Amino acid sequence: MELPANLLIKYNQPVPRYTSYPTVPFWQEGLVPGDWAKLFSRQFKTANPEEGISVYIHLPFCESLCTYCGCNKKITTQHSVEEDYIETILAEWTIYCGLMNTKPIIRELHLGGGTPTFFSPENLTHLLTRLFEKAIIHPQHEFSFEGHPNNTTRQHLDALYALGFRRVSFGVQDHNPEVQRVINRIQPVEKVAEVIREAREAGFTSVNVDLIYGLPLQTVESMKETIRQTIGLRPDRIAFYSYAHVPWTSRAQRLFDENDLPSTDVKMQLYRLSKKMFMEAGYHDIGMDHFAMPHDDLYLSKQEGYLHRNFMGYTLQRTSMLIGLGVSSISDAGMGYAQNNKTLHDYAEAIQRGELAVNKGIFLTEEDRAFRTYILDISCKGKTSFREEDLPILESISFPLLDQLEEDGLITYDSKGLQVTELGNHFIRNICYPFDLHVHRKKDLSSQPLFSKAI
Repeated sequence: MELPANLLIKYNQPVPRYTSYPTVPFWQEGLVPGDWAKLFSRQFKTANPEEGISVYIHLPFCESLCTYCGCNKKITTQHSVEEDYIETILAEWTIYCGLMNTKPIIRELHLGGGTPTFFSPENLTHLLTRLFEKAIIHPQHEFSFEGHPNNTTRQHLDALYALGFRRVSFGVQDHNPEVQRVINRIQPVEKVAEVIREAREAGFTSVNVDLIYGLPLQTVESMKETIRQTIGLRPDRIAFYSYAHVPWTSRAQRLFDENDLPSTDVKMQLYRLSKKMFMEAGYHDIGMDHFAMPHDDLYLSKQEGYLHRNFMGYTLQRTSMLIGLGVSSISDAGMGYAQNNKTLHDYAEAIQRGELAVNKGIFLTEEDRAFRTYILDISCKGKTSFREEDLPILESISFPLLDQLEEDGLITYDSKGLQVTELGNHFIRNICYPFDLHVHRKKDLSSQPLFSKAI
């Protein structure tokens, strides 16, 4: 489907990515670790144990700084940091295990960063083996990790495959040498092709490639070549993210000239061109920046209505509890969210005291849970049904905004529910936005933009 330029311009507004609701800017600082521990323990004991839990492990170290990156990371070439950090994560895991009345069943696990493959295969094996000793692995588990093409070795792939990993995501961002130079992430396309081939040879059944549009020095022609090269590698999934220029929160982004950023008009062209090329190559738009081949479980899960979304993005596993281990990691207990300390020192110090390292979070109200369901349904299923008791709020806040979306052909809706149209599937973040009560009630929270633009 050709995306109308006027709608892309109209809906290119700052909106959240909705990996949670309420979104992180509306969480409170100073979360008491003991309060979070009580909530987590209570929720785990009332959850269906056979459902299993998700685990996210943040491995923050990188050997070099990518100037576009807004993630929590620590730049170092000293690999001696690996052992101490692993022991701290295992100590944090022990605290969480003490809050559970039975052995947890791990259904989903993801290693994120930073650069998880900064860690040696031996240390990753040690970390995960020790972690698994206190848990049961669900027979239908999904384990995945983020790999840097330059330092993901065959030994990494073999070690993680042996531990049950079948999905890998490679951060490519762009294949153009000049773009790579300015963002300080130089990796020849031949190296990317080699590591994808090795992943398949090792037995990985799903390979994802991350790309970013809107980076410095990108042009329509250079992006066309990057997409052509990426499609030639035949990844099962492609994550196509809009570059968020937020130098007030990510200081590394001040290291390149803002004049090198594509104009709004060029960025729109990059978006439309790339989506067209993905679709022509056989990829399906899952929504929220994700594309998948028809054989991939992500696409099949969406078709069957089983798709879920959490802090790890789209996932096949619909667990109600997510434990985030490591500095800055986020946990989800169903009734609330908590984020760990963002500095290595504060994180390690809290764990050494024998308490959880959380310091920011939110406990959800009944209203929060209801509107979170609307947002999840829209982002995962493309439709939702409204509760009758929510109609007064919907009519005063959400419905006036939905009227415009319906007029533009992005949705159809009535007092019973909402359905996303084929055109609307390209504007999922905008369609979720009318249900974000926290934003609409507190628009004057900050002088800086809280969220990146939709495109």
